[in-house]
Order: sequence, then C-alpha cells, then structure tokens
Amino acid sequence: MKKAILILIGFTMFSIVSCTDDLDTTPKVELTLEQLLAQDPGAIEGIVSRLYASFALSGPNGPGSSDISDDAGESPFLRGIINLQEFTADGMKNRWGDDGLDQLTTTSDWDGNNKFFRYLYNRAYYTIPQCNNLLQVLNNSNFPNSETIKGETRFLRSLAYFYLIDAFGKGVLATEENLGQTTPLPEASRLQLFNYVESELLAIEPIMPLTSDYGRANKFVVDMLLAKLYINAEVYTGTARYNDALIYVNKIINEGGYSLDPNFVQIFSGDNNNSPEIIFPLIADATASQSYGNTTYIVNGSLSTDTMTISTFGAAEGWQGHRATKAWYGLFGDLGTSTDVRASLFWTSGHNYEMTNYRTWIDGYPSVKFRNSNFAGPTTPTSFSGTDFPLYRLADVYLMYAELAVRGASGATMSNAVTYVNMVRTRSNASTINQAQLTLDFIIDERARELNLEGHRRTDLIRFGKFTGGSYVWPWKGNTVNGTSIPDTYKLFPIPEQALQANLNLQQNPGY
Repeated sequence: MKKAILILIGFTMFSIVSCTDDLDTTPKVELTLEQLLAQDPGAIEGIVSRLYASFALSGPNGPGSSDISDDAGESPFLRGIINLQEFTADGMKNRWGDDGLDQLTTTSDWDGNNKFFRYLYNRAYYTIPQCNNLLQVLNNSNFPNSETIKGETRFLRSLAYFYLIDAFGKGVLATEENLGQTTPLPEASRLQLFNYVESELLAIEPIMPLTSDYGRANKFVVDMLLAKLYINAEVYTGTARYNDALIYVNKIINEGGYSLDPNFVQIFSGDNNNSPEIIFPLIADATASQSYGNTTYIVNGSLSTDTMTISTFGAAEGWQGHRATKAWYGLFGDLGTSTDVRASLFWTSGHNYEMTNYRTWIDGYPSVKFRNSNFAGPTTPTSFSGTDFPLYRLADVYLMYAELAVRGASGATMSNAVTYVNMVRTRSNASTINQAQLTLDFIIDERARELNLEGHRRTDLIRFGKFTGGSYVWPWKGNTVNGTSIPDTYKLFPIPEQALQANLNLQQNPGY
C-alpha cells in the first residue's frame, strides 16, 4: 500500500520555479498536460502522487533535487512545518544556528528576510499552482474516477492554503480560474482565504470516498481539515466556529472507523503504515522517497553518535540538532518514576534537564518519539527515514472533542470528553482524570504530552492565548534563558521580502 502512493514519484511534469517569482507554472515538458493525459490516462495517478509528495519531498529526483529555487535540504514543506510550528514554540529547540534558525528557536527578531519563512511560503505557492494546472485539465476532460481525483486535488490545494492562513494570514488567491493571468494577483485577506478554503472543503466533502488507499485523502481526511479550520476560526476570522468544528470531529469519531493504536510507539515507528490510528500520513520511504525534509529531519536531527546508539532507532546518521525543553518533559513530572509511556521517549543520559544554552547539545533532552526502527520485526538502519509522518490521527480528534466540550460546543458532553481523554491517557498507561480536572489548561498540556513534534504546537498555543505576551513563558522565548514576553505581532509570521518584491499588491504584516 505504501508503495502504491509512490508510483511515478519521479514524474517531472512540473516546472521548477520559485513561486514568489511566478504563479503561472506551466509545465515544461515535451507534451502539454492535456496531450500527456490524452495519450496516457493512467499517468494521472503519478501526477496526483507528485502532488501528495510535494508536502514531504524536496523534488522529483532524490534528496538533492528541488521543485523550487530554494535549498533542497532545508526547504521541504514538512521540514518547514516542524521549524515554524515546533521550534518557535515551547517544547522543542534547535541548536544549529543556521542563518535564520536561531530567530525561530528563540522566538525573536523575526523579519521578512528570514529564509525559513520564505521556504514555507514558496512551498505552498508551488503546490497551489500545480493543483490549478491539473484541475484546469480535469475540468475540461473526462477520466475514470475524475471526480474523486478532482476532490483530492482540491483538498491538497486547500491544505496548502491552510498553512498560509495559519502562518502568514494573507497571500494571493490563485485558482484554476485565474491561471495564466499576467498581472499580479491582488492581496487576499485571511478571511478571504478562510472562506475560500471552507467553500472548497464543503464542496468536496460529500463526494469524497469513505475509504482510500493509504496516504490518499478520503471523506474523513477532508473532515479533519474542516475541523482544524473551524476550531481555529476565532483566531483566523474573529468569529468562533466551535459548533461547526464539532460536526466534523463527530463524523470522524462515529463514522471514520479509526481506532487508537494500542501501542503509542508504533505510531512513530518505521512500520507505522500498519497503525489503525493514522487518518492522514505524509509518506516516507528510505529508498523510494528519500528526503532531508520528511521524518529524516526529525529522526536524524534528534540523534547523536556521541551519546546514543543510533542504530537502536533505525538510523545510520545522527545530526545533533533538536532537543526538547522542560516545557515538554516537565509536564510528566519525574521522568524516572512516571508510568506514562510518553514520558519514556526522551533521551536523558548525558543530558541536562535545564537548557541553559540552546546551542549546547547536552542541554535539554532529545526526543526519541519518532524513530526509523520498526515496531514489529527486524530493522536495518538507513540514512534516510522510512517512517511516515502522522499529520492527522485519532488521538488528536479525541482531544479536539474534549476542547470543544469545555468551550461549550453545542452537542458535546463533558462525560464523552472525559471518556475520550482517558482513552488517550490509558493507552499510554497514564492515570485517568475526572470531569473536574478537565479544563482548558489541562487540555493544552495534554495536547503537548500527546502531540508535540507533530506540527500543531504553535497553532495550539495561539488558540489558547498562550503564545504571545508574558502569561506563559518557556525556555528561550524572546531570546532569554527563562523566557520573556513577546508581542502579539508574533501570532503571524512576516511575509517574505521576495514575495513583497515580486507582487507589489502584497503588504507586510503589521509590526514587521
């Protein structure tokens, strides 16, 4: 099943451009897309696979190739999600200090020249026009299963837009309708992008299949993105949409057929494609889809050949980059006595509890939550990870239900919320809680214990009102060892300067 999604992964129908320079990315191949599909309708599967792969891989020809004119190793989409969602928040820090990376890991001195903001922006605006290219052809053609393929393509475009809404709060609205327009597109506000993504997802949700091949979108993957959009709607639009979020959370729980994996560690192991919990993965393969930007970045970046036996985790390389802070592992209390399986997934030997210097490898505990070793069966260590990234999984849905119940979503019950939270906790051998303990403060901490390093943390902290300001601080927030207040400006990233220069209709976010 995993291999099926990788069919024709090297297919090079797409042009290699920087999307800050050009949103009209006409494929540069001997045949036009229309001619290619007319000649070989079966090629559609390879094309769609490349769209999915754009969220995890750097380019079509191995880890050194890039779809955009940015560094192939540093710029992949998933790597950007980890950099901007995790290292800017409380639980994880990076020590490399690459140009611009220090500013992320210390949540300080952000500006539009930081290349890591550009990487995510460029990746989104690479995927979006590629989806537009395909949709323009599909809307004027008839292929087997074309409605489902159009639905998948619109989902992937919506997913790219979601990250623009969340990270930058604005952009341009590029669709198949304005594909080929020669004048720069007007700036689209956060509300305009939100409304567009909402309308797209609502349109395709009824027509998406109930089941799909592993790694492909189905009805419940669309429901998950809708739930994410609505649960964050108050941040994105100023209007709470918790009742709407609950509709789609309930669909996933009651109709999706997913179940909690009895083994927490399996969800993050090399054979996690067998997990019943993963709703939507970004696929990795140590041979067929090598990348420095998929889970290779998380696994290798968290290991060291000096202090750890990295082969235990299925890795052949350790990059000495990422460590957790006490803002994450401190939530488990004494790691030595905790019965919580999640508390055991930190490497403490030879490392200091306090992160006195984020540039010092032994300050802070590396997370070994993600590993390249198989949960069941033997493992051969490899330089690239074959562990899929669980972008959406059921435990997140259960915790979203609990949050919605506490926030008063119509139809959510506190008794169900407690049940779902305790299912998540019991799976990891953590103690159960009662209804009086289920508060928003508990939920944001439980989301950290369960979901940190999975690309949600910055968004979660903003939604809970804990990212900016000084009411909640963490190690190196605001570039101080014990943390300090940061301005509300930081709820959005700055628009990359290259994007501003390429399209004068775009305006920089306030405060930058």
